[in-house]
Amino acid sequence: MDYPFNPLLGNQLLPVDIVLAPEWWHRNTGLTFDEDFFFHPHRRIEAEQMMEKTLYEKWGQFGLGQNKPEKRPEIGAVHLAAGFLLSEMAGCKVNYSGSHPPQVMVANRETPGLNKDDVFNAPAFKKFLNLTEALKSKYGYLTGDVNWGGILNLAMDIRGESIFTDMMLSPEEVKHFFEQIAAVIDKFTSVIATHTGTSSISVNRVVRHLKKPVFLHSECSHTMISAEDYENYLMHFDIEWSRMRPFGIHYCGPDPHRMAASFAKIPHLDFLDVGWGGDVAMLRRHLPDTFLNIRLSPVELIGMTTIEIENTIKKLVTDSENPYLTGVCCINIDDQVADDKISAIFKSVLELRKEYATK
Repeated sequence: MDYPFNPLLGNQLLPVDIVLAPEWWHRNTGLTFDEDFFFHPHRRIEAEQMMEKTLYEKWGQFGLGQNKPEKRPEIGAVHLAAGFLLSEMAGCKVNYSGSHPPQVMVANRETPGLNKDDVFNAPAFKKFLNLTEALKSKYGYLTGDVNWGGILNLAMDIRGESIFTDMMLSPEEVKHFFEQIAAVIDKFTSVIATHTGTSSISVNRVVRHLKKPVFLHSECSHTMISAEDYENYLMHFDIEWSRMRPFGIHYCGPDPHRMAASFAKIPHLDFLDVGWGGDVAMLRRHLPDTFLNIRLSPVELIGMTTIEIENTIKKLVTDSENPYLTGVCCINIDDQVADDKISAIFKSVLELRKEYATK
């Protein structure tokens, strides 16, 4: 059988990847996630090198990590799911700790609003610029990127849950606020992509396997709004960003299928991160040409057997119908998940690749 594929994303069969939680890294390698981990040039290089080596030693047979002494000037933590920098730049306090990811404290600003100049003059952005300048001065180039979140995600960090009341009581003010956040995202991602060529590996590592870099908009908080609110307040940003191509939406909540009809209105939705619990078959009916990236649950993984992992992956890939428009991942796997269960994810995908190749 001939399966169509997206030429912008390439024709790799069932790309697969994982992201380990900070707790896993701390327990297995002793890495700590204080402020220096993210902003000190030497620590950036050292930490990413250690993470690559650890991944290679455990799952190198599946293509993870590298066993080279190469020092890569990664500007962001591409082996973590850590979206905090833009929130800190926008005025939120961030708590850094040893064994946990940075925790963003909601600013609860009195009114919705954001000044782009203030954001890019913030101490957090200056620390980031100092990091990139130091790395580029030493290595001559930069790699990686930084998890930049999404419009509603950032609005909630800045305004708190009051943003939902604002949407009812002062919709025009909210729309302007969202425009301001989108402008900040545009500038921030442009700065990064200009230096490294990518913007979203730190959002989901599966995109590193695709032919062209995906611009991946995080919509974690969209589980809290209706499809109608999405279309009224936020969809037009996705429509505009989709013209850049390849464009994707990261939806880690359990109900992406609730937005399926709305997502189908986006002219070029090349990639969709399908949160655990999402109805993959329904999404495929609405989005026949979209790459559906299936996300396994790191919590469910703890109690699953390797056979259950294999059966789950097979069912979800079958529901997606096209192995060239399907990926598999599990993000934020913590230290309670045994290594053999992580191996089972890759083994299951390898078996499926063989099956599809024979077809």
